[in-house]
Amino acid sequence: MDALGTRIAGKLQPGDVIALSGGLGTGKTTLSRAILLALGHEGEVPSPTFTIIETYDHLDPPIVHADFYRLEHPSEIEQLGLDDYREGAALLAEWPDHAGGFANEAGCLQITLEIADAGRKAIVEPGADWQGRWP
Repeated sequence: MDALGTRIAGKLQPGDVIALSGGLGTGKTTLSRAILLALGHEGEVPSPTFTIIETYDHLDPPIVHADFYRLEHPSEIEQLGLDDYREGAALLAEWPDHAGGFANEAGCLQITLEIADAGRKAIVEPGADWQGRWP
């Protein structure tokens, strides 16, 4: 997860979305933490399960880390003001399907995490803007 997080952090741009899917315990928050640490964040990275949104404005690019698990309907995104948070930032989105998904955005890097043998498997689907950046 650390190596994948470092690869993503090195290519992340404002406006990008890292859409992290997978069951409970597959590593969505672990990968988010790895990305934040690779971007230079020091200190704790709380899971946004209860706050829903955590911001890291001091990073380059600024990061919005969101966990949409508790949303009951995608329309709740408007009430959260997500678009305002995203202005000039990249979004780490856990449980993106609860927010209606982000696959329609060119800057979306969809990652589905699964438990596999003694570790994890990441299935990565790059959006159009990631085609030239993602190996």
